[in-house]
Amino acid sequence: MTGRRGADGAGKGARRGRLLGRRRPDSGSVRVMGMDPSRSGAEIRARIGYSPEHHRLPSDTTAVDFVRHVAEIHGLPRRPATNRASDALWAVGLGEERFRPVGTMSTGQRQRVKLAQAIAHDPALVLLDEPTDGLDPVQRDDMLQLIRRVSTDFGIHVVISSHLL
Repeated sequence: MTGRRGADGAGKGARRGRLLGRRRPDSGSVRVMGMDPSRSGAEIRARIGYSPEHHRLPSDTTAVDFVRHVAEIHGLPRRPATNRASDALWAVGLGEERFRPVGTMSTGQRQRVKLAQAIAHDPALVLLDEPTDGLDPVQRDDMLQLIRRVSTDFGIHVVISSHLL
C-alpha cells in the first residue's frame, strides 16, 4: 500500500492521469505493471480499480446493483458481476446492507461502497482518491485498516491519494 499526499494542486490528479495513460509525462517515463501507459493505457485501465473522491453516487440504486454495474463495465458478465459485487460488499463489511439504496447510507458506508466497486472486478491495482474524506478519526483508522486488509487478503496493490495520510 502506498500513499500520495499533498494539498490541492500538488499534482495528485496529474500523476493519476499519467498512471492511467490519460496524460503523457513531461519528462522521463512511467511504468505500471511493467507497461507503458502511453502505449497500453486501455489494458492498464482494465486491470485497475478506482474509487473517486466525489460522493456523487446514484442515491436510489442499491449498493449491490451499483457495484455490479461497475463490474459489468469492467467486462464481467451479469451473473459473475452480481456474485463479485456481493462478495466485495461482504469484504468491506456491508454484506448485510448490500440491498440498501446508496442514498440512505452514511458517509462511511458510501466510502466502503466505493471501495467495493473498485475491487469487485479483481484488479491488480486499486487507486483510491481520498478514501477517508468525511470520516472522523476513528472511522479513518478503521478505513485504513480495511484497505490494508483488502490489499493483503486479495493481493491487490493499493495507491492512496489523500490530503491526510
